[in-house]
Amino acid sequence: MGSTVLTICAIALAANLDNASFGIVYGIRNIHISWWANAIIALISGVATLVAGWMGAAITRYVPPHLAAWTGAAVMWLVGLWVLTEPLHGRREMQPGEGNVVKRILRDPAAADFDHSHTLNLGEAVILGVAAALNALAGGFDAGVVHIGIVWTAAAVAVTSFVLLGAAAYVGRRYIAKRLGNWATCVAGLVMIAIGMHQIW
Repeated sequence: MGSTVLTICAIALAANLDNASFGIVYGIRNIHISWWANAIIALISGVATLVAGWMGAAITRYVPPHLAAWTGAAVMWLVGLWVLTEPLHGRREMQPGEGNVVKRILRDPAAADFDHSHTLNLGEAVILGVAAALNALAGGFDAGVVHIGIVWTAAAVAVTSFVLLGAAAYVGRRYIAKRLGNWATCVAGLVMIAIGMHQIW
């Protein structure tokens, strides 16, 4: 039971540490995230976790348990490595119109403020939510293949998303913590890799 709770908490944290860097960027650039925009972003992350968890659980019906565990671990490792290298990808300045919307937001979260109003509207919140939910997909899939409680994991991801994004925006606005963003991304990658290793050993 204790191990399950720790795994759920670790998945929720890893899925949302990018939200901390997003929030800090918005705080620094004085882009306001209303509570309802934050709630939409959190809801999208929770739903993404739930859907991915159902997919992971469905796979276990057709493959042996040990293979399902390795599959979940491999997904966490791959996404963790991708997240770890994300800051390196972001060093090159993207040209206007280059890449898709989600890719631009991952490199520069402020790009979600399309109308430059310094406030996220409904559409912008949805797009940011989709970008922020990418890590949640891996965590949800892993929760599904190892059967650790998909609904509880999805709820934990949603709540953590809401808290981290709001708190990080406040920190960014109040304390101008510019360097924490890349560190948060690196920690997210390491946590995902650690979760994958925990599923095997």
